[in-house]
Amino acid sequence: MSFTAERCINLACERWILQTSSSVGNSFFAYLEQVELMAFFSGYPLFYAFIRVIALNLAGRGEIKSRLVVHLPHAYALVAALYLGLQLKSLFPDYSFERMHLPYLKAWGVAAVLFWLPAMAKHPVLSLLHSLVFFFFIVRDLFVESFASAGNSPLVKNDMKLFSVSLLLNLAAFVAILAISYLIRRFLRLKKSPVE
Repeated sequence: MSFTAERCINLACERWILQTSSSVGNSFFAYLEQVELMAFFSGYPLFYAFIRVIALNLAGRGEIKSRLVVHLPHAYALVAALYLGLQLKSLFPDYSFERMHLPYLKAWGVAAVLFWLPAMAKHPVLSLLHSLVFFFFIVRDLFVESFASAGNSPLVKNDMKLFSVSLLLNLAAFVAILAISYLIRRFLRLKKSPVE
C-alpha cells in the first residue's frame, strides 16, 4: 500500500475526528501541522536506537561502526530539509506566517537543519534529544488511549501508521546520506590515485 499525500490527509482527518481531547485545541489546521511534524520526526528516536545497536554489534569493524553513528545527524538534517521544503511550498503564494498554527513546534522542527553544521553533527545524541519532542506526541496518544478505551483504538492505529512512515523516511534519508558519503569518498580516492 503506497502512502500518498492524499492518504496522509485522510489519516489526519480520521485521527482528528476520533480524537476527543486535543492539546492543539479545536483547530483542524493546527492538528494537520502536528501530523506533519509527527510524520517527519517521530520515528527518529527508534531509528537512532536501532543504528546504535547495530553499531555496537559491529565491535570488530571500527570504521563501519563510526561511519554509521557519524551520519545519523546528517540523515536527521536531511529529513528536516525535506520538512523545510514542505513548509516553504505551503507558504508559497504570499509567504505569510499568519496561517501557521504551531509556530514554535514548526520552528523546532526546522531547527534540525542545523545538524548539517559540523559543531552540531559532532554530537549525535543532540539529534536524538531534539527528536524526542515529536516522539512525545506518539507516547502521549498511546498513554491517553490506553486509559481511555479498552481495545484497539483507531487513533493508535493512525499514530502507528504515521510512526511507520516516519521510520521509513528516516531510513531512506540515512541510506541516501550513506550513498552520498560513499560516492564522495570513492571520487576522492580515485582523484588521489595516479593515472597509469
